[in-house]
Amino acid sequence: MRIRGGRLPVGRNAADTSGSGGSGTSGGASGDGTSADGTPGGGTSGGGTSGDGPTAGGPGSTGAGRLASPWTRAVALLLAGALPAVAFPAPGLWWFAYVALVPWLLLIRTARTPRRAVLDGWIGGIGFVIAVHHWLMPSLHVFIVLLAALLGLLWAPWGLLVSRLLGGSPSARRAVAAVVVVPSGWLLIELVRSWEGLGGPWGLLGASQWEVSPALRVASVGGVWLVSLLVLAVNTGVALLIAVPRARKAAGVALLVCALSVTAMWAWAPRPESAGTVRIAVVQPGVVEGPGSVARRLDRGEELTRPLAGRGVDLVVWGESSIGAGAWENPETARRLAELSRLVGADLLVNVDARQTDGSGRSGIFKSAVLVGPDGPTGDRYDKMRLVPFGEYVPARSLLGWATSVGKAAGEDRLRGDRQVVMTLPDGARGLRIGPLVCFETAFPDMSRRLVRDGAQVLVAQSATSTFQESWAPAQHASLGALRAAENGRPMVHATLTGISAAYGPRGERVGRPLGTDASAAEVFDLPLARGETLYGRFGDWPVYGAFAALAALCAVEGLRALRRPAPRPPGPPARTAHGSPGRPGR
Repeated sequence: MRIRGGRLPVGRNAADTSGSGGSGTSGGASGDGTSADGTPGGGTSGGGTSGDGPTAGGPGSTGAGRLASPWTRAVALLLAGALPAVAFPAPGLWWFAYVALVPWLLLIRTARTPRRAVLDGWIGGIGFVIAVHHWLMPSLHVFIVLLAALLGLLWAPWGLLVSRLLGGSPSARRAVAAVVVVPSGWLLIELVRSWEGLGGPWGLLGASQWEVSPALRVASVGGVWLVSLLVLAVNTGVALLIAVPRARKAAGVALLVCALSVTAMWAWAPRPESAGTVRIAVVQPGVVEGPGSVARRLDRGEELTRPLAGRGVDLVVWGESSIGAGAWENPETARRLAELSRLVGADLLVNVDARQTDGSGRSGIFKSAVLVGPDGPTGDRYDKMRLVPFGEYVPARSLLGWATSVGKAAGEDRLRGDRQVVMTLPDGARGLRIGPLVCFETAFPDMSRRLVRDGAQVLVAQSATSTFQESWAPAQHASLGALRAAENGRPMVHATLTGISAAYGPRGERVGRPLGTDASAAEVFDLPLARGETLYGRFGDWPVYGAFAALAALCAVEGLRALRRPAPRPPGPPARTAHGSPGRPGR
């Protein structure tokens, strides 16, 4: 007997009615195009099927009934979202990045409804944000949970996208589309959260590959964005290999294409041409905090700089906030720095966190990189442009000012500079042109690229992570220099107050010995200079535009499919029996 519009008995799990999605129906659909759980299915694209497989989380999905409890599922999603954090320093399990997202993808794949998929994306995003930024907890306390909940919303539409393309039993065509579109969706999330007001581009998945030579070659072609795309493509392909037998061939081909693409970039992408060397010294005082720490830091910096005399250095770099406000306002400080410059035979790039007046006449607290020569400050100065939310200013302070009483948020907003600056050293240093960056500005690929396009031969970053001394933050921050160097084909120096200070060559390779968080020392780096332009330097963020194009193509296809879909037929007349009527059944 055929029953139209039939449903499962109450309380029965739809995922337990069938072992696979390979039966004659589509997604366990009944004859009228309704799936076993009452959602649209069958030959339409409802429920994320595209007409080529069961609905996500329906009979064709694996493990749909294993996480029945919403609380159990939420915990699993939080953990799955947090997994990629171990691919970054300090754990530094870079290879794990290529499978770290697979559990999250598989969980979203079993979502029964679009609403569930959106929720899965959001919860996993919360886990990711907290794990990657967990070292902020001493400063933000419980406020980090609220921030994670807000930023996690960026992954909500991505969850729907994953469910749409990976749910059920996707065909080979849909599997190939997933390997392209799922990474594209993730990349746009990285782009949006790269906005300074949302915390900046910290924890971009491609940044986990900072010490992998082939990945650095990829970065020279398309920046960290292209590395992220490839890492996501591999994760998506592996998820298909595990969960969708009918798509394994297509997934395998897609993974092979990724491998061949990396090989091609390794072989044919332009390489920086050698242009001599430059000797740059980094001074790391190692004074963290405590009474008189600002004065002690200046004294220790001076003490470590004096032995550099006679070593032929071209530039001496001190870390962020190496000179406090009170010291900078004292004329004696300028005299001491000028004396150091004469003794060493090189200019000093120091960093000041003090009230100043910029070129446009604005007065306030600026965080500034200042060049000091034998006669005192040369006049070359760069004011930090991109400030750390809550650390250096409080967004919408009238609404969020209470954050200063919860954690270590800035009591007074710093002012930001209005332009980037390339500084030229004296002829004694062969007129070397340096591009200064301050603190987490090294996380923004566009800033380094702009400096190089303006003529910078060496990128110089001044940083201070002493607040997070015992966390993963110093290692993560120092690792960004490798990516910026490889993207632009220019060497980079990362100088800090308390570690980790490091230097990288124009291919992103480590140069010399880094200074760890336990060091109070000066280190001299012989940096190879380079000429020429990388593909990323020439074309910029083209992978981002490619991701937009891929998502636009998907929207166009889905729109055309929706227009061609036939309208649902009206329900048929009620059934009659031999002794009944519609009005009086049974009689």
